[in-house]
Amino acid sequence: MTAMTPGSNIPLTATRVAVDVAAPVRLDVSGLLLGANGKVRSDDDFIFYNQPAGPGVTYRSGGGTAPDAILVDTGALPAGVERIVVTASPDAAGQTFQGIEPTATIRNADDGSPLATFTPPSLTTETALVVVEIYLRNGAWKARAVGQGYANGLAGIATDFGVSVDEEPSAPPAPAAQAAPPAPPAPPAPPVAPVDPRVAPPAPAAPPAAPAPGTGKINLDKGRVSLQKNQTVSLVKGGRPLLSQVKMGLGWEPAYRGKDIDLDASVIAYGPQRNHLDSCYFGKLTILNGSVKHSGDNLTGEGAGDDEVITVDLGRLPAEVSGLVFTVNSFSGQKFTEVAKAYCRLLDAATGEELVRFDLTTAEPQTGVMMAKLIRQFSGEWEMTAMGEFVKSRTVRGMVKPAAQAL
Repeated sequence: MTAMTPGSNIPLTATRVAVDVAAPVRLDVSGLLLGANGKVRSDDDFIFYNQPAGPGVTYRSGGGTAPDAILVDTGALPAGVERIVVTASPDAAGQTFQGIEPTATIRNADDGSPLATFTPPSLTTETALVVVEIYLRNGAWKARAVGQGYANGLAGIATDFGVSVDEEPSAPPAPAAQAAPPAPPAPPAPPVAPVDPRVAPPAPAAPPAAPAPGTGKINLDKGRVSLQKNQTVSLVKGGRPLLSQVKMGLGWEPAYRGKDIDLDASVIAYGPQRNHLDSCYFGKLTILNGSVKHSGDNLTGEGAGDDEVITVDLGRLPAEVSGLVFTVNSFSGQKFTEVAKAYCRLLDAATGEELVRFDLTTAEPQTGVMMAKLIRQFSGEWEMTAMGEFVKSRTVRGMVKPAAQAL
C-alpha cells in the first residue's frame, strides 16, 4: 500500500475503487464528476447523501460506524467524464479541519484491499477539502492526492465546480491549502437540489447488499439490504423467518443549519381487514401488551444516529396484527422540504446489526410521511416495504386512514 503525499499519483490496478475518508469527527463525503473543462455537466453530477447514485459513481454512508465513501466504477463512467473529485467537510457547522486531519484510503472495491492512503498535512482554517481525485490520463485511470482546502465549506467546493447550491454562499470559493488539480465527472442520479449535508445515521462497516431493480422479493441472506422506494425485503435468513425482536430506527436532520426540526416517529398497527388496532407514538409509548415500544420524543433531530426508535417483538405480536406502518410527522408544521437525510432502518434488537435501510432521496412540502410497512405473510414471515409516501398530517391520528389504504 502506498502512502501518498500532496500531488503524488498512482495508477489504478482495479476497475472499481472505493475512496473512504475517516477523521476523529463525523464527516460529510461527496463526489463530483467533471468533464474536460473541470466542471460538472449538471447538478446531477454532484453525488452525496441525498443524491447517492449515478452511472459509475455511488455514495455510501458509514453513519458513524464506518467512514463515508465514494465508489467509482471507471468502466461504467459516461463518455466525457474525465475526473472524479472526492471531497470532505466536518458535519458540525463551522468546524475546521485543524487538529482533525482526515485520512483517505483508496481501496479495491471488490475485495476491500487498500491501494493507497493520504492524510493532508498542516490544515488550519479549512472547512472543506478536495481530498483525492480519480482521473483519466492517456487512456488509463489514476488516483492523485490533492488536499486543497476551502474556507467556505462544501458550498464553496460545489460552486467552484459549477454546482448550483440552494443557499447563498458567504463568499466565492477561497482555496486555503495546497494547490489542487481538477475535479471529477458525475453520473446521473435522482434529481435533488443539493444542500449542505448534515449527519447521516449509523450504517454498517461492510458495503450494503442493494437489491437490483426488478428482481422482486429479496431476503437477508447476503447481509444488509438498502431499499429503494416500493422495494420489498423478506425478513428471512437462511430460509428461516426472523422472529426475534427488531428495532425500527427513524432519523432526520435540518436541511439548513441552525433550525431545530421537531418530528415525531410512530407506528400504526392494523388487523387483517385493514382495521386500525392501535398507534404507538410519543404520547403512548407501549401498545399491544408490550410487544411494541417507543423510545420517546426527540424535539430537535440533533445529533448523529437514530432520533427515535420503535422496538417490535415480532414473535409476541398478537395474532390479529397483520400490518405495521411506520410514519414520521411534523407536529410543529415544518415541511419535509426543510428536512435532510430522513431515513428508517431495521435492526436486529439482539445484536444491533442493521438489516434493512431506506433513505428518502426526495422530499415534498408536506407534514407527514409513511416511511415503511411490515406485513405478515400467510407463511408467518414478515416483509418490509419501503414507502416514502407523503401525507398532509401533523399527527399520527391523521395518518391512520392513508396508511390503511397503503397496506
